[in-house]
Amino acid sequence: MSLLTLSFTLAFVAIAVVLSTWLKIGVQRDIIVAAIRSSIQLLAVGYVLKIVFGLNNPVFIVLMIIVMIVVATQNAAKRGKGIMGVSWRILIAITIAEAIAQSLLMGLHIIPAKAQYIIPISGMIIGNAMIVSGLLLNRLQSEASSHRQEIVTLLALGGTPKQSMMPYVKQAIRASLIPTIDSTKTTGLVQLPGMMTGQIIAGTDPIIAVRFQLVVLFTFMASAMIASITLGFLTFPTLFNRHQQLSLPASSK
Repeated sequence: MSLLTLSFTLAFVAIAVVLSTWLKIGVQRDIIVAAIRSSIQLLAVGYVLKIVFGLNNPVFIVLMIIVMIVVATQNAAKRGKGIMGVSWRILIAITIAEAIAQSLLMGLHIIPAKAQYIIPISGMIIGNAMIVSGLLLNRLQSEASSHRQEIVTLLALGGTPKQSMMPYVKQAIRASLIPTIDSTKTTGLVQLPGMMTGQIIAGTDPIIAVRFQLVVLFTFMASAMIASITLGFLTFPTLFNRHQQLSLPASSK
């Protein structure tokens, strides 16, 4: 695809801006900023990846993954404002999910230990874990706030913070996984995922593309579950003070 052909796709951005202006939705500025940012970021990453793929050096691969995890952590942390130490908890959850997923993928020889495989798949795993983490934090605070009376009552009866919160932690984990599970259920019937579509456009045999996509889908489910459970169990104790009293962040009250 030439740069001229690529520039024609700005028509889609223009359509979104015109519709937003016409209906007075008020997101035209956000659309333009998003289009500019994504273009700059993707072009920059493209050149960086070209260098990293060429070197195929483990140090640069690890550095790329660290950068992705840190950025994902900062983004997901916005959903947990007011929660003590939320950033490092998200960092741990995403890192564990990424480490386990990649260890299995390479340990079982599902993918080669090469930058061109590790980095793109890591990006998808980390991005999915980031979304799951944000959903988990939102739902956990919502559950604790809406069931505050039940939690306080159980604590008053001698229950521990873990006993009082566990049903709601499980509910938050379940809710955070719904998008990943539903997306997996409809893959192939409702949508053709990006990785599979990209490979097919690049000329890969559709059956081979499907196999790689299945690897990603199954990895998504496991890593999402790991990230959500890890973050849920790391986070719920912060909703209580040192006297084991429920103390919700101001943003969730």
